[in-house]
Amino acid sequence: MSIFKTKRFATITLIYWFVLLYIIAALVYWFISLQHQNTRMTDLLLNELKHDEVGYSEKVAKILDAERRKTAQYIGEGSTFLALILIGAVFVYRATRRQITLSMQQQNFMMAVTHELKTPIAVTRLNLETMQKRRLEEQQQQKLINITLQEVNRLNSLCNNILLASQLDAGEYKISKNEVNVSEVATRVFNDFKTRHSSRNLKAIIEPNLFVNGEELLIELLMSNLVENALKYSQRNTAVDIALAKDLKGIHFIVKDEGPGIAETERTKIFEKFYRVGNEETRTAKGTGLGLYLSKQIAKDHQAEITVSNNGEIGSVFTVTFKT
Repeated sequence: MSIFKTKRFATITLIYWFVLLYIIAALVYWFISLQHQNTRMTDLLLNELKHDEVGYSEKVAKILDAERRKTAQYIGEGSTFLALILIGAVFVYRATRRQITLSMQQQNFMMAVTHELKTPIAVTRLNLETMQKRRLEEQQQQKLINITLQEVNRLNSLCNNILLASQLDAGEYKISKNEVNVSEVATRVFNDFKTRHSSRNLKAIIEPNLFVNGEELLIELLMSNLVENALKYSQRNTAVDIALAKDLKGIHFIVKDEGPGIAETERTKIFEKFYRVGNEETRTAKGTGLGLYLSKQIAKDHQAEITVSNNGEIGSVFTVTFKT
């Protein structure tokens, strides 16, 4: 968050609280004025009475009773208005804060997407121009082609995430569920990342012939996003472990990394749309803040549960449990 955005938010907050305090002060002034008027009217009515007239005590009691009822009326109306103002103020403040936060996250998302799109496009263009202008040996050509395909796959994954997020938000995506061999899906995801990140220490233990009811494309996207997230936020010399196993509670897809870990306070926020751990200006890992959001939505649509915990003293463990 830039200094300008921080100052703007602080200014809006200051103005908001000033207006709210002004309204409450006006309400208190209104109550004091009415109560003062009520007291004056009571004094005037009492002064008009004569001590020796018939029914003096009853008339005094009636006047004082009317004053008490007026006071109770003012207190009741004032308390009601104050409660409504405070409740409305809380809702408005939370909605405004949420909207400003969402606006900032969307701006950060647009900047991240621009960068994420430009990088694979630039690499692909450079590789193609290199092969077009130079006569390369077969081995060099294959290397450039493989790099280009990796960048195209990365671009395709990003586009799929953005498109799916838009469709899910609009309620336009219709899930077509069938029996899916998640063992084959997990193996395919592992092999794909092993090829794309051959220098990384990526290991997998996948139990064969495990099936769930769901959409294969979405389940593959869920698994890919979790593995991509683990690789993105951990050092190149650390291990990323993938596991798929079944027990009495269901089928578990587990991804362990040895990254910086996730604080307790952020473990629910990381599944929010556009949310990314850390400060936007000091963060080094690339991303759009859609991967874990989509993973959560896909798990929900498949009646599965996704959780995150510590991987010992370092790193994180993401677990998706499909009920069987």
